[in-house]
Amino acid sequence: MNESEFLELVDSTLDRIEDRVDESGADIEPARTGTVLTLEFDNGSKIVVNGQAAMHELWVAAKAGAYHYRHDGQLWRSTRDAGELFETLSRLASAQSGAPVVLRP
Repeated sequence: MNESEFLELVDSTLDRIEDRVDESGADIEPARTGTVLTLEFDNGSKIVVNGQAAMHELWVAAKAGAYHYRHDGQLWRSTRDAGELFETLSRLASAQSGAPVVLRP
């Protein structure tokens, strides 16, 4: 995958995350600048999803820690444990919001 293809994939992934957050009905405010998506919660905490073109990865920073993801041709998988991006975002958002949040790919 070249850099242009990677950036298109990141853009569409961040679009999907924003859409899924809106569909979830959770009180989360998404804000996006380029390849950085910030999800802000009522309590002031944030989750940041950031495209890293040089590494061809998506990085996620949350209260629970930092995570790196690579696309396997179908899904974004954690470089640490092969966990799927949207599953992890659901878990992190639920913990930070204090209410169940389900985000599907």
